[in-house]
Amino acid sequence: MDNQPIADIEKKLRYTSCIIKQKGREILDQYPITLPQFLALQWLLEFGDMTIGELSNHMHLAYSTTTDLVDRLERNEVVQRVKDEKDRRVVQIRLLDKGKSIIQEVIDKRQAHLEHVFRTFSSEHVELFRHLLNEMYDEMKCIQEEEMEIK
Repeated sequence: MDNQPIADIEKKLRYTSCIIKQKGREILDQYPITLPQFLALQWLLEFGDMTIGELSNHMHLAYSTTTDLVDRLERNEVVQRVKDEKDRRVVQIRLLDKGKSIIQEVIDKRQAHLEHVFRTFSSEHVELFRHLLNEMYDEMKCIQEEEMEIK
């Protein structure tokens, strides 16, 4: 098999990823949170309240790093610590409306940017791209899960 198409795809994915990340950082610079803080907010939005330990596991960060991150988010009034009703020793991190609002605004701006990128694509090409990207993602997740089972 000719390896050139795969090499080409890998290179373009890497370059595209860098451009998307850079644009994401530019958008995030308009808000009072850092990229790791934004990622923490996204985890909380997706999975709901969680402990610092759970959040640190999701983010693959040290517990102490996650604690510092949550401290800053709490000072910015985007999350709050809440004692668990079932076990008062457990403290959950809760996403506040201000945090939800920031996430939504950032995502809306990111999507508007991608919409601008795709403005010259036909709707059929956009749908094909979406379909192929979903297939690639599903395959990568499957391989990742298999590799985790082996470990």
